[in-house]
Amino acid sequence: QVQLVESGGGSVQIGGSLSLSCKVSGSIFALNAMGWYRQAPGKRRDLVAHITSAGDPYYDDSVKGRFAISRDDAKNTVNLQMRNLKVEDTAVYICTLLGGSEFADDIFGQGTQVTVSS
Repeated sequence: QVQLVESGGGSVQIGGSLSLSCKVSGSIFALNAMGWYRQAPGKRRDLVAHITSAGDPYYDDSVKGRFAISRDDAKNTVNLQMRNLKVEDTAVYICTLLGGSEFADDIFGQGTQVTVSS
């Protein structure tokens, strides 16, 4: 059974930084692209960053230049470094094993709250 366990998150003021980490078990981690979705109350779930199995990162325009995604295949972890945070970054951030390689469908973690306040 695949499990994704997020850590990090919390509350920070505008302009601050936070780091998220996600530990994956039950999969051949290195085969899979990984991503971070976020979902704010009343809004759709958006993919803000993802990283391919080869380590190539991609970002939504809303976070480009401020967020950095990385992966450590030896530790089965994917990380999201967030800086210069804005109020609009407030959301639940959800670690995701992206479907299409080992698994057909995306597999989601429970999510971790990020709150940015003024």
